[in-house]
This record gives sequence, structure tokens and C-alpha cells, in this order.
Amino acid sequence: MKNLVLYIINGVLVVAVVVLFILFFINKEENSKEQALTEGEVLPIAYVNIDTLLLNYDLYKSMSEELLQEEERSRASVNQKANALQAEMVDFQNKIENRAFLSEERARSEQERLVRKQRELQELDNKLAQDLVVKQKNMNDKLFKTLDSVVTVYNKDKKYHFIFSNTGSNNILYGNKAYNITNEILELLNEKK
Repeated sequence: MKNLVLYIINGVLVVAVVVLFILFFINKEENSKEQALTEGEVLPIAYVNIDTLLLNYDLYKSMSEELLQEEERSRASVNQKANALQAEMVDFQNKIENRAFLSEERARSEQERLVRKQRELQELDNKLAQDLVVKQKNMNDKLFKTLDSVVTVYNKDKKYHFIFSNTGSNNILYGNKAYNITNEILELLNEKK
């Protein structure tokens, strides 16, 4: 989700710079006209509340649940192996204390095996964590592409000049509810499945 938010924030910032650039040159020509919006006139601008969208988007909820279950499975697997390794280490320590090894060489060999097993467990844990990061990124990419395509199709009829996102970090400090198209986009996303 962090990547999706970053994509959206970056996109909004790019759009904001373009808007300011355009407004700067348009305002130079139109300043003398002093145009004002009349009551009831709507700007060709809208916004989507991404937090609300993600909380209610069926695909996102199912993908998040799937990712969470995979994370839990990975964690359980690593924990199970860590517990088994811990038991082996306790057993090794008991054998050392009771002088159960026939030779010092055999004890050293067993210790090296346990260290190797511990390193393999750490590598497995790192690999599983990296796999989850990749899956999270793929999920975010898929969500962003889906959102982008739905908003593009939605805007063919609506003809907004700009559609912003209103995220938890609030790219928009104030938004008139008349410009909030979150529910309409959410319906389209959930219909698309």
C-alpha cells in the first residue's frame, strides 16, 4: 500500500506542477477579465479518497487477506524451524555439559552443523520476507493499473480536467464534497472484478 500511496502522491505532485504552470500562463491573459465562478458552476476537477476506496474495494481486501495469510504461513514455518533448531541447540548444550560426545572433533562438527542450520534459517527468513515485499509491490502495481484504467474510462463521460487523490497524507487539504467521486469509482472497481 505504501508503494501505491507513493505512486499516487508523485502523480498528484506532477499534476499539481502542470496545473500551476498552466494556470500561471492562463492567468496572465485572463487577469484583466476577472472571471469568477457563478454559484452552482462546477469546476472540471474531482478527487478520490484513496483510504476509503481501499477500505471498500473488494479486490484490494481479498488481495490483502491473501498476502496476510501468506505472511502468517511464512512466519509459522520459520517459527517451527526455529523451535526445532532451538531444541537441537539445547540438546547439544546438554551433551556438552554431560560429556556425551566421544571426541572434541565430533562436538565441533555438531556445533558447525547447528551454526550452518541457523544461518540457513536466517537466509530462509530473509528470502520469505523479500518474497512478501515483491508480492506487495506486485499487488500495489496491479491496484494502481486497475485504478488508472477505471478512472480513465470513468472520465470519458465526466470530462474532468483533473482528478486528484485524497489520501491519508492529504494531498488535498480541503475538498468540497461535490467533487468527491470516490463512491462512483469504487462501484466501477467492484463491478470490474
